[in-house]
Amino acid sequence: MIPQCNPKANYLVHKSAIDTAIKNVLESGWYILGNEVLSFEREFSENMGVDHAVGVASGTDALELALRACGIGAGDFVITVSHTAVATAAAIVRTGAHPLFVDIDPDYFTMAPKQLEMLLSSYSLVKKIKAVIPVHLYGQPTNMPEIIKLAHQYSLFVIEDCAQAHGATINDHKVGTWGDIGCFSFYPTKNLGALGDGGIVTTNDKKLAEKLTWLREYGWRERYISDIAGGINSRLDELQAAILRMKLPHLEAENESRRQIAQIYTSILSVNQNIVLPKIATANQSVYHQYVIQIKERDALRSTLKEQGIGTLIHYPVPIHQQAAFSDTEFSPMPLPYTEQAASQILSLPMYPELTDLAVEKVAQTLLMSLKS
Repeated sequence: MIPQCNPKANYLVHKSAIDTAIKNVLESGWYILGNEVLSFEREFSENMGVDHAVGVASGTDALELALRACGIGAGDFVITVSHTAVATAAAIVRTGAHPLFVDIDPDYFTMAPKQLEMLLSSYSLVKKIKAVIPVHLYGQPTNMPEIIKLAHQYSLFVIEDCAQAHGATINDHKVGTWGDIGCFSFYPTKNLGALGDGGIVTTNDKKLAEKLTWLREYGWRERYISDIAGGINSRLDELQAAILRMKLPHLEAENESRRQIAQIYTSILSVNQNIVLPKIATANQSVYHQYVIQIKERDALRSTLKEQGIGTLIHYPVPIHQQAAFSDTEFSPMPLPYTEQAASQILSLPMYPELTDLAVEKVAQTLLMSLKS
């Protein structure tokens, strides 16, 4: 069996170092917001090229706290995409704000700047729109230069959802450094994954960083005394921070492995013109959190691959605006044809750094043979 993702394989590669890191934390007697978290925050901010990083309990919390730090709450609107994990929209709703969905670029699956511009220039409640959350999906950066230009024109905060793009770059600048705030997830399957939940928020704004630090722990500036409203319990724990510290130096090498896997897939699958392969914008360097193809016979192909012992996933099968919790038409003031088309055709092939060339070739060749049968 070749699974679509395999966080255990990454643990086994780093088993000795991870086990030692865990043992050291257990023996230290300090388990919440100690030296491991402080050290990881410093090391992650240096790796990403930002001034500040604040560890939190999950990627969803990272987005929620970023919004709260920007003063966004009840009655406000936040623009994002419907083609993303539901966590992006859930974080907006948790603040009391409302998501507004715009369509994606059909080539890159990320927010289309032209669609963002159309919404901002036509939506009747534009004065209530306070932020935009572009999602760097599948490891592919969004067109941040264009989005930032539009956001500045309308005085919007830019909060980057970087959950799937640790280390991805635009013109050699890493995602999470372009907007006001960057939000990362350390869910085990991510490019930089913990062995549980975890997240982090990055920013170059000292005041935002301070506010994020207070908000992640009940709004405390001084312990047990909540000075600002909207604070929650969202602390990255010492065990996960220690694991992430150990794995961070390997991130770029593992991202490079993902790029090499993608090259093998592309070289083999390009012979079939019915398969739409991933496209990468010229200025971007993807980190291939997922290798996502588009094909009309998606469901039948997926079943055949499963019979052959090859796992696949659909990221994501139902656009957020078509899910019951977000079906209010106010959330989708514009048509989203490319989002809806993508959901019916996308398929995520096995992708993780430990995949061997032989396994990647087997997946690709089996896929081609399945389409011929």
